[in-house]
Amino acid sequence: MSDIAKIEVGGKTYEFPIVEGTENEHAINISKLRGASGGLITIDPGYKNTGSCISEVTFLDGEKGILRYRGYSIENLAEKADFLEVAYLLIFGELPNEEELNKFHDDIKKNSIVDDDIKKILDAFPKTAHPMGVLSSLTSALTAFNSSSVDVNSEEKMYNSIVKILGKFPVLVAWTMRKKQGLPLDYGDSSLGYVENLLKMMFKKPNEEYQNNPIITDALDKLLILHADHEQNCSTSTVRIVGSSHAGLFASISSGISALWGPLHGGANQAVLEMLAGIQEDGGDTEKYMAKAKDKSDPFRLMGFGHRVYKNFDPRAKIIKVAANEVLEDLGVEDPILDIARALEKEALEDDYFVARKLYPNVDFYSGIIYRAMGIPTEMFTVMFALGRLPGWIAQWREMRLNKEPIGRPRQIYTGKNLRPFVSVEKR
Repeated sequence: MSDIAKIEVGGKTYEFPIVEGTENEHAINISKLRGASGGLITIDPGYKNTGSCISEVTFLDGEKGILRYRGYSIENLAEKADFLEVAYLLIFGELPNEEELNKFHDDIKKNSIVDDDIKKILDAFPKTAHPMGVLSSLTSALTAFNSSSVDVNSEEKMYNSIVKILGKFPVLVAWTMRKKQGLPLDYGDSSLGYVENLLKMMFKKPNEEYQNNPIITDALDKLLILHADHEQNCSTSTVRIVGSSHAGLFASISSGISALWGPLHGGANQAVLEMLAGIQEDGGDTEKYMAKAKDKSDPFRLMGFGHRVYKNFDPRAKIIKVAANEVLEDLGVEDPILDIARALEKEALEDDYFVARKLYPNVDFYSGIIYRAMGIPTEMFTVMFALGRLPGWIAQWREMRLNKEPIGRPRQIYTGKNLRPFVSVEKR
Protein backbone atom coordinates (compact mmCIF):
# COMPACT_ATOMS: atom_id res chain seq x y z
CA MET A 1 0.00 0.00 0.00
CA SER A 2 1.18 3.53 -0.83
CA ASP A 3 2.24 5.69 2.11
CA ILE A 4 0.42 8.68 0.61
CA ALA A 5 -3.28 9.28 -0.09
CA LYS A 6 -4.43 11.94 -2.55
CA ILE A 7 -7.69 13.86 -2.43
CA GLU A 8 -8.63 15.87 -5.51
CA VAL A 9 -11.18 18.66 -5.16
CA GLY A 10 -11.89 21.39 -7.70
CA GLY A 11 -8.83 20.56 -9.76
CA LYS A 12 -6.49 20.75 -6.75
CA THR A 13 -4.79 17.71 -5.25
CA TYR A 14 -3.97 17.36 -1.58
CA GLU A 15 -1.68 14.68 -0.20
CA PHE A 16 -1.98 13.05 3.23
CA PRO A 17 0.11 10.38 4.94
CA ILE A 18 -1.12 6.84 5.53
CA VAL A 19 -0.84 5.69 9.15
CA GLU A 20 -0.26 1.98 9.75
CA GLY A 21 -1.03 0.16 13.00
CA THR A 22 0.77 -2.86 14.41
CA GLU A 23 -2.07 -5.16 13.24
CA ASN A 24 -1.85 -3.93 9.64
CA GLU A 25 -4.68 -1.43 10.02
CA HIS A 26 -4.43 1.65 7.79
CA ALA A 27 -5.81 5.16 8.09
CA ILE A 28 -5.55 8.39 6.14
CA ASN A 29 -4.27 11.14 8.44
CA ILE A 30 -6.40 14.13 7.43
CA SER A 31 -5.57 16.25 10.49
CA LYS A 32 -4.20 19.02 8.22
CA LEU A 33 -6.96 18.86 5.58
CA ARG A 34 -8.86 21.97 6.70
CA GLY A 35 -5.76 24.15 6.87
CA ALA A 36 -4.28 22.91 3.60
CA SER A 37 -7.52 23.18 1.59
CA GLY A 38 -8.80 26.46 2.97
CA GLY A 39 -11.71 25.07 4.97
CA LEU A 40 -12.55 21.66 3.53
CA ILE A 41 -13.58 19.05 6.12
CA THR A 42 -14.88 15.48 6.03
CA ILE A 43 -18.27 14.42 7.34
CA ASP A 44 -18.86 11.00 8.89
CA PRO A 45 -22.05 10.72 11.00
CA GLY A 46 -21.50 8.24 13.80
CA TYR A 47 -17.73 8.29 13.10
CA LYS A 48 -17.91 4.80 11.56
CA ASN A 49 -15.00 5.60 9.24
CA THR A 50 -13.10 8.00 11.48
CA GLY A 51 -10.31 7.19 13.91
CA SER A 52 -10.38 9.62 16.81
CA CYS A 53 -7.04 8.57 18.26
CA ILE A 54 -4.04 6.27 18.06
CA SER A 55 -4.16 3.82 20.96
CA GLU A 56 -2.13 0.95 22.43
CA VAL A 57 -4.88 -0.36 24.71
CA THR A 58 -7.23 -2.68 22.78
CA PHE A 59 -7.28 -4.35 19.39
CA LEU A 60 -10.60 -5.43 17.91
CA ASP A 61 -11.26 -7.12 14.57
CA GLY A 62 -15.00 -7.55 14.13
CA GLU A 63 -14.75 -9.51 10.89
CA LYS A 64 -12.48 -12.15 12.42
CA GLY A 65 -14.00 -12.11 15.92
CA ILE A 66 -10.76 -11.00 17.62
CA LEU A 67 -10.52 -9.04 20.88
CA ARG A 68 -7.17 -8.43 22.60
CA TYR A 69 -6.15 -6.30 25.57
CA ARG A 70 -2.57 -5.00 25.23
CA GLY A 71 -1.79 -7.92 22.90
CA TYR A 72 -3.31 -10.68 25.07
CA SER A 73 -6.27 -12.59 23.64
CA ILE A 74 -9.53 -12.26 25.54
CA GLU A 75 -9.76 -16.06 25.61
CA ASN A 76 -6.39 -16.35 27.40
CA LEU A 77 -7.15 -13.61 29.89
CA ALA A 78 -10.61 -14.94 30.76
CA GLU A 79 -9.17 -18.39 31.38
CA LYS A 80 -5.96 -17.53 33.24
CA ALA A 81 -6.23 -14.04 34.79
CA ASP A 82 -8.50 -12.41 37.35
CA PHE A 83 -10.22 -9.06 36.99
CA LEU A 84 -7.64 -7.03 38.94
CA GLU A 85 -4.79 -8.47 36.85
CA VAL A 86 -6.64 -7.45 33.70
CA ALA A 87 -7.40 -4.00 35.15
CA TYR A 88 -3.69 -3.49 35.89
CA LEU A 89 -2.77 -4.71 32.40
CA LEU A 90 -5.18 -2.35 30.67
CA ILE A 91 -4.21 0.68 32.74
CA PHE A 92 -0.44 0.27 32.98
CA GLY A 93 0.33 -1.78 29.87
CA GLU A 94 1.78 -4.98 31.36
CA LEU A 95 0.53 -7.83 33.53
CA PRO A 96 1.60 -7.26 37.14
CA ASN A 97 4.04 -9.50 38.99
CA GLU A 98 2.93 -10.85 42.37
CA GLU A 99 4.34 -7.91 44.33
CA GLU A 100 2.75 -5.34 42.02
CA LEU A 101 -0.62 -7.11 42.11
CA ASN A 102 -0.65 -7.36 45.91
CA LYS A 103 0.25 -3.69 46.27
CA PHE A 104 -2.39 -2.73 43.71
CA HIS A 105 -5.08 -4.66 45.60
CA ASP A 106 -3.94 -3.33 48.99
CA ASP A 107 -3.97 0.25 47.74
CA ILE A 108 -7.45 -0.23 46.28
CA LYS A 109 -8.72 -1.59 49.61
CA LYS A 110 -7.16 1.36 51.48
CA ASN A 111 -9.12 3.71 49.23
CA SER A 112 -12.45 1.90 49.37
CA ILE A 113 -14.02 4.05 52.10
CA VAL A 114 -16.55 6.50 50.69
CA ASP A 115 -17.20 9.73 52.57
CA ASP A 116 -20.30 9.29 54.73
CA ASP A 117 -21.89 12.40 53.22
CA ILE A 118 -22.24 10.46 49.96
CA LYS A 119 -24.93 8.47 51.78
CA LYS A 120 -26.92 11.70 52.17
CA ILE A 121 -26.84 12.18 48.39
CA LEU A 122 -27.93 8.59 47.90
CA ASP A 123 -30.77 9.03 50.42
CA ALA A 124 -32.14 11.91 48.33
CA PHE A 125 -32.89 9.59 45.42
CA PRO A 126 -36.27 7.84 45.37
CA LYS A 127 -36.23 4.05 45.10
CA THR A 128 -37.75 4.45 41.64
CA ALA A 129 -34.63 6.19 40.30
CA HIS A 130 -32.78 4.17 37.66
CA PRO A 131 -29.54 2.78 39.13
CA MET A 132 -27.47 4.14 36.23
CA GLY A 133 -28.63 7.68 36.94
CA VAL A 134 -27.82 7.16 40.62
CA LEU A 135 -24.37 5.70 39.85
CA SER A 136 -23.48 8.51 37.46
CA SER A 137 -24.51 11.12 40.03
CA LEU A 138 -22.63 9.48 42.89
CA THR A 139 -19.48 9.09 40.79
CA SER A 140 -19.62 12.75 39.84
CA ALA A 141 -20.23 13.64 43.51
CA LEU A 142 -16.91 12.00 44.43
CA THR A 143 -15.21 15.09 42.99
CA ALA A 144 -16.55 17.09 45.95
CA PHE A 145 -14.62 14.88 48.37
CA ASN A 146 -11.47 14.33 46.30
CA SER A 147 -9.26 16.47 44.10
CA SER A 148 -11.19 17.19 40.90
CA SER A 149 -8.02 17.42 38.81
CA VAL A 150 -5.07 15.08 38.46
CA ASP A 151 -1.48 16.13 37.97
CA VAL A 152 -0.75 13.87 35.01
CA ASN A 153 2.94 14.75 35.22
CA SER A 154 3.12 12.94 38.56
CA GLU A 155 2.96 9.15 38.24
CA GLU A 156 2.24 8.92 41.98
CA LYS A 157 -0.75 11.29 41.84
CA MET A 158 -2.07 9.58 38.73
CA TYR A 159 -1.76 6.20 40.46
CA ASN A 160 -3.50 7.48 43.60
CA SER A 161 -6.48 8.72 41.57
CA ILE A 162 -6.73 5.36 39.81
CA VAL A 163 -6.77 3.25 43.00
CA LYS A 164 -9.28 5.69 44.55
CA ILE A 165 -11.86 5.21 41.81
CA LEU A 166 -11.22 1.44 41.66
CA GLY A 167 -11.72 1.26 45.43
CA LYS A 168 -14.81 3.42 45.73
CA PHE A 169 -16.68 2.40 42.58
CA PRO A 170 -17.68 -1.13 43.76
CA VAL A 171 -19.03 0.44 46.96
CA LEU A 172 -21.19 2.81 44.91
CA VAL A 173 -22.38 -0.11 42.76
CA ALA A 174 -23.39 -2.15 45.81
CA TRP A 175 -25.00 0.83 47.55
CA THR A 176 -27.00 1.63 44.42
CA MET A 177 -28.51 -1.86 44.43
CA ARG A 178 -29.09 -2.02 48.19
CA LYS A 179 -30.78 1.38 48.17
CA LYS A 180 -33.27 0.10 45.59
CA GLN A 181 -33.92 -3.00 47.69
CA GLY A 182 -34.22 -1.16 51.01
CA LEU A 183 -31.20 -2.94 52.52
CA PRO A 184 -28.62 -1.34 54.86
CA LEU A 185 -25.43 -0.15 53.18
CA ASP A 186 -22.39 -2.34 53.63
CA TYR A 187 -18.61 -1.91 53.19
CA GLY A 188 -17.97 -5.61 52.85
CA ASP A 189 -14.78 -7.22 54.07
CA SER A 190 -11.26 -6.03 53.24
CA SER A 191 -9.90 -9.56 53.73
CA LEU A 192 -11.76 -10.71 50.60
CA GLY A 193 -10.75 -10.48 46.97
CA TYR A 194 -12.09 -7.67 44.78
CA VAL A 195 -14.97 -9.64 43.23
CA GLU A 196 -15.79 -11.62 46.39
CA ASN A 197 -16.04 -8.39 48.37
CA LEU A 198 -18.29 -6.85 45.74
CA LEU A 199 -20.67 -9.82 45.95
CA LYS A 200 -20.72 -9.64 49.74
CA MET A 201 -21.49 -5.90 49.67
CA MET A 202 -24.31 -6.53 47.23
CA PHE A 203 -25.95 -9.61 48.72
CA LYS A 204 -25.19 -9.86 52.45
CA LYS A 205 -28.42 -9.89 54.47
CA PRO A 206 -28.28 -8.14 57.86
CA ASN A 207 -29.55 -11.25 59.68
CA GLU A 208 -27.52 -13.90 57.83
CA GLU A 209 -23.91 -14.98 57.46
CA TYR A 210 -22.72 -14.41 53.90
CA GLN A 211 -21.43 -17.50 52.08
CA ASN A 212 -19.24 -17.08 49.01
CA ASN A 213 -20.10 -19.25 46.00
CA PRO A 214 -16.92 -19.83 43.95
CA ILE A 215 -18.87 -20.62 40.76
CA ILE A 216 -20.74 -17.31 40.99
CA THR A 217 -17.51 -15.47 41.81
CA ASP A 218 -15.71 -17.02 38.84
CA ALA A 219 -18.58 -16.23 36.46
CA LEU A 220 -18.74 -12.59 37.58
CA ASP A 221 -14.95 -12.29 37.38
CA LYS A 222 -15.10 -13.49 33.77
CA LEU A 223 -17.97 -11.15 32.93
CA LEU A 224 -16.06 -8.16 34.28
CA ILE A 225 -12.98 -9.16 32.27
CA LEU A 226 -15.00 -9.54 29.07
CA HIS A 227 -16.52 -6.09 29.53
CA ALA A 228 -13.29 -4.36 30.62
CA ASP A 229 -12.63 -2.58 27.32
CA HIS A 230 -13.90 -2.58 23.76
CA GLU A 231 -11.89 -0.05 21.82
CA GLN A 232 -13.43 3.33 20.86
CA ASN A 233 -17.09 2.64 21.62
CA CYS A 234 -19.61 5.33 22.55
CA SER A 235 -18.88 5.50 26.30
CA THR A 236 -15.10 5.19 25.92
CA SER A 237 -15.03 7.93 23.30
CA THR A 238 -17.13 10.04 25.66
CA VAL A 239 -14.64 9.52 28.50
CA ARG A 240 -11.77 10.52 26.23
CA ILE A 241 -13.45 13.60 24.80
CA VAL A 242 -14.59 14.84 28.23
CA GLY A 243 -11.13 14.15 29.61
CA SER A 244 -9.58 16.05 26.69
CA SER A 245 -10.92 19.26 28.26
CA HIS A 246 -8.76 18.30 31.29
CA ALA A 247 -11.84 17.39 33.30
CA GLY A 248 -10.91 15.17 36.25
CA LEU A 249 -10.97 11.38 36.22
CA PHE A 250 -14.18 11.05 38.29
CA ALA A 251 -16.08 13.55 36.13
CA SER A 252 -14.88 11.82 32.95
CA ILE A 253 -15.93 8.40 34.27
CA SER A 254 -19.33 9.82 35.23
CA SER A 255 -19.83 10.94 31.62
CA GLY A 256 -18.98 7.45 30.43
CA ILE A 257 -21.61 5.96 32.72
CA SER A 258 -24.25 8.22 31.19
CA ALA A 259 -23.20 7.21 27.67
CA LEU A 260 -23.25 3.53 28.62
CA TRP A 261 -26.82 3.87 29.95
CA GLY A 262 -28.39 3.95 26.49
CA PRO A 263 -30.17 0.83 25.15
CA LEU A 264 -27.98 0.85 22.02
CA HIS A 265 -24.90 0.50 24.21
CA GLY A 266 -24.67 -0.89 27.75
CA GLY A 267 -28.41 -1.03 28.20
CA ALA A 268 -28.61 -3.92 25.73
CA ASN A 269 -28.39 -6.60 28.42
CA GLN A 270 -31.31 -5.02 30.25
CA ALA A 271 -33.22 -4.89 26.96
CA VAL A 272 -32.66 -8.65 26.55
CA LEU A 273 -34.42 -9.44 29.84
CA GLU A 274 -37.21 -6.99 29.12
CA MET A 275 -37.75 -8.75 25.79
CA LEU A 276 -37.81 -12.16 27.49
CA ALA A 277 -40.32 -10.88 30.04
CA GLY A 278 -42.50 -9.60 27.19
CA ILE A 279 -42.41 -13.01 25.50
CA GLN A 280 -43.39 -14.67 28.76
CA GLU A 281 -46.33 -12.30 29.26
CA ASP A 282 -47.51 -13.18 25.75
CA GLY A 283 -47.58 -16.91 26.55
CA GLY A 284 -43.92 -17.85 26.13
CA ASP A 285 -44.19 -19.10 22.53
CA THR A 286 -40.57 -18.79 21.35
CA GLU A 287 -41.29 -20.16 17.86
CA LYS A 288 -43.80 -17.35 17.34
CA TYR A 289 -41.19 -14.74 18.23
CA MET A 290 -38.51 -16.34 16.12
CA ALA A 291 -40.92 -16.06 13.19
CA LYS A 292 -41.59 -12.41 14.07
CA ALA A 293 -37.84 -11.73 14.18
CA LYS A 294 -37.47 -13.10 10.63
CA ASP A 295 -40.40 -11.04 9.32
CA LYS A 296 -38.97 -7.75 8.03
CA SER A 297 -42.40 -6.11 8.19
CA ASP A 298 -42.71 -6.92 11.91
CA PRO A 299 -41.36 -4.26 14.30
CA PHE A 300 -40.20 -6.91 16.80
CA ARG A 301 -36.44 -7.20 17.17
CA LEU A 302 -34.66 -10.12 18.82
CA MET A 303 -32.38 -8.49 21.40
CA GLY A 304 -29.04 -10.08 22.29
CA PHE A 305 -28.38 -11.69 18.91
CA GLY A 306 -25.78 -10.48 16.43
CA HIS A 307 -23.47 -7.52 17.05
CA ARG A 308 -22.88 -4.23 15.23
CA VAL A 309 -19.08 -4.74 15.42
CA TYR A 310 -18.63 -8.53 15.26
CA LYS A 311 -19.72 -9.68 11.80
CA ASN A 312 -18.95 -13.34 12.47
CA PHE A 313 -19.25 -14.15 16.18
CA ASP A 314 -18.74 -12.35 19.47
CA PRO A 315 -15.65 -13.99 21.04
CA ARG A 316 -16.84 -12.92 24.50
CA ALA A 317 -20.12 -14.81 24.05
CA LYS A 318 -18.32 -18.11 23.40
CA ILE A 319 -16.50 -17.74 26.72
CA ILE A 320 -19.40 -16.63 28.87
CA LYS A 321 -21.81 -19.21 27.43
CA VAL A 322 -19.84 -21.86 29.34
CA ALA A 323 -20.01 -19.83 32.55
CA ALA A 324 -23.74 -19.28 32.09
CA ASN A 325 -24.34 -23.03 31.87
CA GLU A 326 -22.23 -23.60 35.00
CA VAL A 327 -24.13 -20.95 36.98
CA LEU A 328 -27.55 -22.25 35.96
CA GLU A 329 -26.55 -25.82 36.77
CA ASP A 330 -25.04 -24.91 40.14
CA LEU A 331 -27.92 -22.73 41.30
CA GLY A 332 -30.59 -25.03 39.90
CA VAL A 333 -32.73 -21.99 39.19
CA GLU A 334 -36.27 -22.68 38.03
CA ASP A 335 -37.29 -19.57 36.15
CA PRO A 336 -39.62 -19.41 33.11
CA ILE A 337 -37.74 -16.35 31.83
CA LEU A 338 -34.48 -18.31 31.72
CA ASP A 339 -36.28 -21.25 30.10
CA ILE A 340 -37.40 -18.90 27.34
CA ALA A 341 -33.84 -17.63 26.94
CA ARG A 342 -32.46 -21.15 26.54
CA ALA A 343 -35.19 -22.02 24.04
CA LEU A 344 -34.39 -18.93 21.95
CA GLU A 345 -30.69 -19.74 22.08
CA LYS A 346 -31.26 -23.32 20.91
CA GLU A 347 -33.55 -22.29 18.05
CA ALA A 348 -31.25 -19.50 16.88
CA LEU A 349 -28.20 -21.79 16.79
CA GLU A 350 -30.11 -24.34 14.70
CA ASP A 351 -32.22 -22.05 12.50
CA ASP A 352 -30.84 -21.63 8.95
CA TYR A 353 -31.99 -18.00 8.83
CA PHE A 354 -29.95 -17.01 11.87
CA VAL A 355 -26.98 -19.25 11.10
CA ALA A 356 -26.67 -17.92 7.55
CA ARG A 357 -26.71 -14.32 8.83
CA LYS A 358 -24.37 -15.14 11.73
CA LEU A 359 -26.93 -13.85 14.22
CA TYR A 360 -25.51 -15.71 17.18
CA PRO A 361 -26.24 -14.91 20.83
CA ASN A 362 -23.87 -12.15 21.97
CA VAL A 363 -22.31 -11.29 25.32
CA ASP A 364 -25.35 -9.19 26.32
CA PHE A 365 -27.61 -12.22 25.95
CA TYR A 366 -25.55 -14.43 28.24
CA SER A 367 -24.66 -11.71 30.75
CA GLY A 368 -28.35 -10.98 31.26
CA ILE A 369 -29.02 -14.67 31.91
CA ILE A 370 -26.21 -14.88 34.48
CA TYR A 371 -27.19 -11.69 36.29
CA ARG A 372 -30.81 -12.80 36.56
CA ALA A 373 -29.80 -16.23 37.87
CA MET A 374 -27.58 -14.53 40.47
CA GLY A 375 -30.51 -12.46 41.70
CA ILE A 376 -29.35 -9.10 40.37
CA PRO A 377 -32.32 -6.87 39.43
CA THR A 378 -32.72 -6.16 35.71
CA GLU A 379 -32.16 -2.42 36.14
CA MET A 380 -28.77 -3.18 37.70
CA PHE A 381 -27.43 -5.06 34.67
CA THR A 382 -25.95 -1.95 33.03
CA VAL A 383 -24.44 -0.91 36.37
CA MET A 384 -22.55 -4.23 36.40
CA PHE A 385 -21.42 -3.49 32.84
CA ALA A 386 -20.08 -0.12 34.05
CA LEU A 387 -18.09 -1.80 36.81
CA GLY A 388 -16.49 -4.11 34.26
CA ARG A 389 -15.76 -1.26 31.85
CA LEU A 390 -14.17 0.92 34.55
CA PRO A 391 -10.55 -0.23 33.94
CA GLY A 392 -10.93 0.39 30.22
CA TRP A 393 -12.24 3.90 30.79
CA ILE A 394 -9.36 4.61 33.16
CA ALA A 395 -6.80 3.19 30.71
CA GLN A 396 -8.16 5.21 27.82
CA TRP A 397 -8.37 8.41 29.91
CA ARG A 398 -4.82 7.93 31.19
CA GLU A 399 -3.46 7.27 27.69
CA MET A 400 -5.22 10.33 26.30
CA ARG A 401 -3.81 12.59 29.04
CA LEU A 402 -0.28 11.18 28.88
CA ASN A 403 -0.28 11.61 25.09
CA LYS A 404 -1.32 15.26 25.59
CA GLU A 405 -4.09 14.87 23.03
CA PRO A 406 -5.82 18.11 22.04
CA ILE A 407 -9.31 18.96 23.22
CA GLY A 408 -11.98 17.18 21.18
CA ARG A 409 -13.78 19.65 18.93
CA PRO A 410 -15.59 18.08 15.94
CA ARG A 411 -16.61 20.26 13.01
CA GLN A 412 -19.99 20.35 11.27
CA ILE A 413 -21.71 21.29 8.03
CA TYR A 414 -24.33 23.95 8.73
CA THR A 415 -27.66 23.56 6.86
CA GLY A 416 -29.76 26.13 8.71
CA LYS A 417 -31.13 29.51 7.60
CA ASN A 418 -28.89 32.12 6.00
CA LEU A 419 -28.50 35.58 7.55
CA ARG A 420 -31.90 37.23 8.03
CA PRO A 421 -33.05 40.47 9.64
CA PHE A 422 -34.62 40.56 13.08
CA VAL A 423 -38.36 41.30 13.03
CA SER A 424 -39.89 42.94 16.11
CA VAL A 425 -42.62 41.01 17.89
CA GLU A 426 -45.51 43.17 16.77
CA LYS A 427 -44.64 42.57 13.08
CA ARG A 428 -44.25 38.78 13.24
